[in-house]
Amino acid sequence: MKTRKPYIYEAVLSFVFLIAVMGIGIAVYGSDPHIPMLIGTAFAALMALKIGYSWKEIEKSMFEGISQALQAIIILAIIGVLIGVWLLSGVVPTMIYYGLKILSPKIFLFATVIICSITSLATGTSWGTAGTIGIALMGVSQGLGVPAPIAAGAIISGAYFGDKMSPLSDTTNLAPAMAGTDVFTHVKFMMKPTVISYVITLAFFLTVGFKYGNANVDMTSIQVMKDGIKNSFNISPLLLIPPIVVIVSISRKMPAIPGIFLGIVLGAVLAPIYQGASFGDILSSSYSGYISQTGIESIDELLSAGGLTNMMYSISLTIIAMMFGGIMEKTGQLEVIVNKLISKVKSIPGLISLTIATCVGSNMTMPEQYISIVVPGRMYAQAYANRKLHPKTLSNALESAGTLTSALIPWNTCGAFLYGVLGVPTIMYAKWAVFNYLTPIIVILLSFVGVTIANMDSDSESIDRAS
Repeated sequence: MKTRKPYIYEAVLSFVFLIAVMGIGIAVYGSDPHIPMLIGTAFAALMALKIGYSWKEIEKSMFEGISQALQAIIILAIIGVLIGVWLLSGVVPTMIYYGLKILSPKIFLFATVIICSITSLATGTSWGTAGTIGIALMGVSQGLGVPAPIAAGAIISGAYFGDKMSPLSDTTNLAPAMAGTDVFTHVKFMMKPTVISYVITLAFFLTVGFKYGNANVDMTSIQVMKDGIKNSFNISPLLLIPPIVVIVSISRKMPAIPGIFLGIVLGAVLAPIYQGASFGDILSSSYSGYISQTGIESIDELLSAGGLTNMMYSISLTIIAMMFGGIMEKTGQLEVIVNKLISKVKSIPGLISLTIATCVGSNMTMPEQYISIVVPGRMYAQAYANRKLHPKTLSNALESAGTLTSALIPWNTCGAFLYGVLGVPTIMYAKWAVFNYLTPIIVILLSFVGVTIANMDSDSESIDRAS
């Protein structure tokens, strides 16, 4: 059977089916996105057969799709190892401990953003941050008389800043994988718009916080966490050396994989020195993750993480998503949809705006932040490549909208989770989550002056897997 170019209705049907099965699976049955995505992939394959492709060609397209994400898969795997080792050695607990020490009632909201930022940067998880330190900070806010929605907005703003910028975060690795670049190129390019949004966010909460700064407050819950960390780990400024070395190494253009591995080695060296860990403990934490046993639930929940096995959730989703993307790309289904969408978009800022709008739409219709990165990422990767844009231009837009706006939608898994742990309805905290809705706007505005646009010829050392 001879292959042909897909009709627009056929390509749209593949996406509509995916949206439907994702929406039903996640919103109705509380399913993880993996199997719905796999079902959507099977439907896309059936549509490819209808267009005229053989199974061998479809299978090859899936393999080629997966191959585009192999670097990201390796990075995700070794980051799991890194987190486990850094928890065991006390690196992450040290970062959190010093973060908690800066909390002051007079600047509670300002400090809350910073503390949640540090915690999320150290752990790579906004959910873990909100569900542990975030809960403690909500308790402190009650004593200060700070309205719960404002406190929740500060917690979420800080938690998602760290999630967005931490190389340990799964979404921070997923976005460049979908766009076709590496994680550290992605993080460095996000710096300018993110810092602008973050500074505005800090200024906002500092100003709002003055209203509540003179109240007496019970800091017991925060003190319990500080004491619990200090009693369970040997805390030292020298334990900050591994993250500093990794940051410096990457900034000096060391490739991501050896840069992360260097952090693992340093953490493994410090683990027996500061925490008395054995080689067996290091191997166990690297594979299965670190299990915190302080006896304090909030600390144990936050610090029980990492390990190669715990990254398999993100790795398996990446593989399945790239199978779907590979089919849609190689059979021309993505091309006809994207061409229709961008037919009236003449400028690069328009393309970035369309990407961000698609991410927001994905968060609303396929209520899972991973999918709001995966689907738009594969949709627009070739469009960015055709305009000779560096893939980090796309990954920045994906992260800024896909990751951050997920917390603002009540029926999204992120919005539902945050409501559950913080006790504030999404619709009430959304307007106070300043960082989350401000960043996509800043990215769009800066695109008009070229700050969030990078051409391929501006970085000869870049990775371009989008073309």
